[in-house]
Amino acid sequence: MIKIKNIIISLLFLSALIIPYQKVIASASLYFAPSLKSYTVGDVFQVGVFVSSAEQAMNAASGIIKFPQDKIEVVSISKSGSIFNLWVQDPSFSNNNGVVNFEGIVLNPGFSGSGGRIITISFKAKSAGNAELKLSLASVLANDGKGSNILSKTGSANFDIELKATGPQPPKATTPAPISSAGAPLAPIVFSETHPDSNQWYANNNPKFSWSIENKITGVNVLTDRNPNSNPGIKSDGNIDHYDYQDVEDGKWYFHIRLRNTNGWGAITHYSFLIDTKKPESFIITEEAREDKTNPIINFVFDAKDESSGIDYYEIQIDSGSPQRWEDNENHIYKTPVLGNGKHIIIAKAIDKAGNFLASSVEFIIEPLESPIITECPHELKGNDILIAKGETYPNAQVVVWLQKEKDDPQSQIILSDKNGKFVFVADEKVKNGIYQLWVEVIDERGARSELTKKLPIAVKQPAVLKIGTQAVGFLSVITPLIALIFLLLSLFFFWWNKFSLMKTRVKKEVDEAEEVLEKAFSSLKNKIHNRIKLLEKTKLKRKLTEEEIKIIRQLKKDLNDAEKSIKKEIVDIKEEIK
Repeated sequence: MIKIKNIIISLLFLSALIIPYQKVIASASLYFAPSLKSYTVGDVFQVGVFVSSAEQAMNAASGIIKFPQDKIEVVSISKSGSIFNLWVQDPSFSNNNGVVNFEGIVLNPGFSGSGGRIITISFKAKSAGNAELKLSLASVLANDGKGSNILSKTGSANFDIELKATGPQPPKATTPAPISSAGAPLAPIVFSETHPDSNQWYANNNPKFSWSIENKITGVNVLTDRNPNSNPGIKSDGNIDHYDYQDVEDGKWYFHIRLRNTNGWGAITHYSFLIDTKKPESFIITEEAREDKTNPIINFVFDAKDESSGIDYYEIQIDSGSPQRWEDNENHIYKTPVLGNGKHIIIAKAIDKAGNFLASSVEFIIEPLESPIITECPHELKGNDILIAKGETYPNAQVVVWLQKEKDDPQSQIILSDKNGKFVFVADEKVKNGIYQLWVEVIDERGARSELTKKLPIAVKQPAVLKIGTQAVGFLSVITPLIALIFLLLSLFFFWWNKFSLMKTRVKKEVDEAEEVLEKAFSSLKNKIHNRIKLLEKTKLKRKLTEEEIKIIRQLKKDLNDAEKSIKKEIVDIKEEIK
């Protein structure tokens, strides 16, 4: 069993992997059908467990159904007609603990829609009283690749178990039903995807009904009328498992059905359904008379009529606020929350039990209280003074004093007026240099407000001594950095001038030394060249010099004189540059 369970879980996981992800946009619900009925002790009756997931496909569901074991007991559980393809474990029950367990899987692409049958439970009534079925630890998993739990609502069922009659009783049905033959079918469990709750009104006038039939069923007979106990007769409408109607009139109706097998016609199921397709006939909103137009809370009388299903609740919006649900407590008076001064509009919808609605609106005005009077307020103050203002308004009221300095955010402070309506405002902090504005409003015990008073300017100036000191500080704050900058520039100038002078002295010394070395080198070179010239000149005493030798002697003398002049000139120029 454990291996089978693991295989099924693995199949579910693999199925989820191949499903493209999509955002869950709807919720699912688990419920019972029928959900409300009466039985007699000893009766065996059937209850279906259904799932609804209209816009989001689901692929698994589980839950524990609790029932009072002293009132009813489980006879059997049927999986016939179930939407589940696989079961993690077969549905089980315990009459000792009063529980039914189920956990199953719908393979890809899952199940979407309403009226998905999970299991059918056969109960037997044991003792008189109320037997309630409840779902706990329930889940419905989306076919979204993530296994998201989309269960948002779980239904319940209530069955009244009555004692068997001990004496003659008046007939319960206006049309008596024939006695079922032995072995004939039980009354079928009817489900309606359009009208699943027999106690709920619906705006849909095209009801659809379905039921399960087994192979042994040979005929089905259906009838719809306004009689709760009609007999549909013995003429078969065919071996069908569903029946749809179109354009049914508003009101309370009953769908009757019975099945036939080889043993004859079985018991009848009477399924009630409610239709209301029309909006309420009228809806008038009337403001209650009020002598005081400053009252911030207004009473409105709501007069709405709906002949079919009746008014269920109202949806109310004031001005641009969010719509709020309001249920009438039978006095038909809606009281607004505390509202501000000015013109308002109330927009309301009267919504009937089928969801049809009719809207209505009314405009109204709340007038302001008289503004407070500021009797004392300084026009000028000195820095660090305490601001004190006085005024008059309603007795024992909240006075909101607003104080704003130039472009700062305004700050408020709440004080109370005395029994004579007088008030004194003392600012929390001492004022600083600048321009302030002060204004006031009042709020009475009802929450009514006045308009704001005119803004009064207050100039805050520093004392003369502090002003001179401030100016002096301001002047010094400017001149001191300037002097420091000049001093820094002078220091840098003298530093670099001294450094340049030292460099100039070193350069001059180097030039003098270079001049001395150059002169010595040039004198040595000059003497050597003169000696060479003298040797050439002595040669002419022995022989006649060639023209080439004479040109060399002349050129040497010329080059030597030119070089000496050029060197002396360059040395003079360098000395001039470094002076």
